[in-house]
Amino acid sequence: MTASACAALQKSTIVRSFSVLERVAPAAGARWAEILWFTVPSPRGRRDRQTGPGRPFQVRRHGRTVAGEVWGEGPAVYLVHGWGGWRWQLDGFVAPLVEAGYRVVAFDAPSHGGSDPGPEGPGRSTILEFADALAAVVAEGGPAHAVIAHSLGATAAAFAIGGGLAVERAAFLAPMADPLPYTRTFAGRLGFGDRVRTRLVDRIERRVGLPLSAFDVPALAGRVPTPPLLLVHDRLDAETGWSDSAAIAASWPRSRLVTTSGLGHRRILRAPAVIAEVTGFVTEPVGQPQNGSQPAAQRSNEAARSGWAAAQTSSNRYQHW
Repeated sequence: MTASACAALQKSTIVRSFSVLERVAPAAGARWAEILWFTVPSPRGRRDRQTGPGRPFQVRRHGRTVAGEVWGEGPAVYLVHGWGGWRWQLDGFVAPLVEAGYRVVAFDAPSHGGSDPGPEGPGRSTILEFADALAAVVAEGGPAHAVIAHSLGATAAAFAIGGGLAVERAAFLAPMADPLPYTRTFAGRLGFGDRVRTRLVDRIERRVGLPLSAFDVPALAGRVPTPPLLLVHDRLDAETGWSDSAAIAASWPRSRLVTTSGLGHRRILRAPAVIAEVTGFVTEPVGQPQNGSQPAAQRSNEAARSGWAAAQTSSNRYQHW
């Protein structure tokens, strides 16, 4: 039997089991679902590197090691990977940022890559562990000129900012706006309904010691001071919906949403146009308007020549290519 056939059979068995538990033992189903919810998935996507190795570093947190690399010198830009990811995923940003005079810092979250497991134990992690690791790395590496974060890493970065992490500007690629709706997606994929799901949410909240609403990024943006934010999201992202970035952009002051098509959830990290857009945003002088120093007409003409289309909505700018 092929590996894909084995995986399909295993999933089918899990779905049938959860279907039964939904009917007869929802509490037991919730306990099982909780284990799966916090289990770090196997890495997916390309593993080749886009830049040479940096200078390795380690930060100790709660008696455990967070491993990472640093390139260049200058103001620090921190790269935060997503759930099941690794620090190399964002190394396409390293060369242009180093060339522009920045120090780039990337790390593996607990139970990811070269880092030790966090308090949740081997093969497990949480948004809280991601956010805690980011705060620890920034405390060691120095003030954050910028944070570039992907997927759940962006949610964790937003949570850290809400908790007081000082960041001059942030770029979120395919972020998850709010984990609560993803409990429904999770339930649909595993074959259980609301009897298990509501108990799962209760278990998640008890485990992390916070309501899931604490990780609602659009709501957070209305409660705390926030830095300028660039969002990049693909219309066809099958893992985090484009509507997540739209919701964040609608509530986050000084935000801008760039929409791509056909890059999906991970290829967006390697797309030259995305790297150029994010690098331009990060290197833009602090205090300068987000639309840049060029006259609007000049930017519009350049956008037309490069295949961009742009539409202005309220105080935020939505762009598409």
